[in-house]
Amino acid sequence: MSGNTNRTRAYLFDYGGTLDTGGQHWGKTIWHAYRQLDIPVDEAAYRDAYVATERALGSEPLIGSNDTFRQTLDVKLRMQLQQLGPIGYHARLLELLYESTRRHTAHSRSILMTLKEHATLGLVSNFYGNLPVVLREFGLSDCFSCVVESAAVGVRKPDTRIFTIAVKQLGMSPGEVTVVGDSYANDIVPAHAAGCHTVWLRGEPWSAVPASTPAADSVIQELKELL
Repeated sequence: MSGNTNRTRAYLFDYGGTLDTGGQHWGKTIWHAYRQLDIPVDEAAYRDAYVATERALGSEPLIGSNDTFRQTLDVKLRMQLQQLGPIGYHARLLELLYESTRRHTAHSRSILMTLKEHATLGLVSNFYGNLPVVLREFGLSDCFSCVVESAAVGVRKPDTRIFTIAVKQLGMSPGEVTVVGDSYANDIVPAHAAGCHTVWLRGEPWSAVPASTPAADSVIQELKELL
C-alpha cells in the first residue's frame, strides 16, 4: 500500500461494499448473482429497481432495528423482484448472496483482528438502524471501538460530519485517523475533507469514477494490503 499513514492510530471502515463484498458495490454484487442464476431481467431495468428499492428503504421503516442481515437482504430482494416481475428465484438468490456475504465478512474479520493488534478500529456506515445486530450476526462486534451508523446519528455520507462524529468518538484528531472505504464519492472525498487520511478500496463500482482521484491518499485492491 502506498501513501503516508505513518501517523495512523485508528482506522475507520465503511461497512457495506467494503467489509461484506470485498470492495464490490452491492448493486453490482446483486446483479452478478442475477446473471449467475440466469434471471431474465436486463441490466437497465435491474438498476432502476435497485435504486427504487434503496430509496424506499431509506425513507420508510421497512427494516426493523432487530432485523438480521439475512432478513434485510430478504426484504431487499423481494422488493426488487416484485418490481421486475420474475418469480421463483427469490430463495436461490437469497442463499447465493447470503453465503457470499458470510465468506467475505469472515475474511474481513481475520484482517480486522490483525489490524486491531496495533490500531484502534471504528466503523462509519449508511445503514438502516440494525447495524449492531448485523455485526453480531457475522462475528464483527468485537472488532470495533466505535460504530457510527447514519440511522442512529441522523447524518448520512457523503456528509463530512459523520466522519467528524466518529473521530470525536475515538478521542483523536483527524490526522491520526485513516478512513477505508469502497466508494470514492461517499467515503474518500468526505473523509479527506474532514482531515483524515484515506485508503480507497477500489473494486467494481456502481457508477463511473472520476479520472482524477486526489482525495485518495492510497488505493488498494484488497483489504489485506492494509497489513
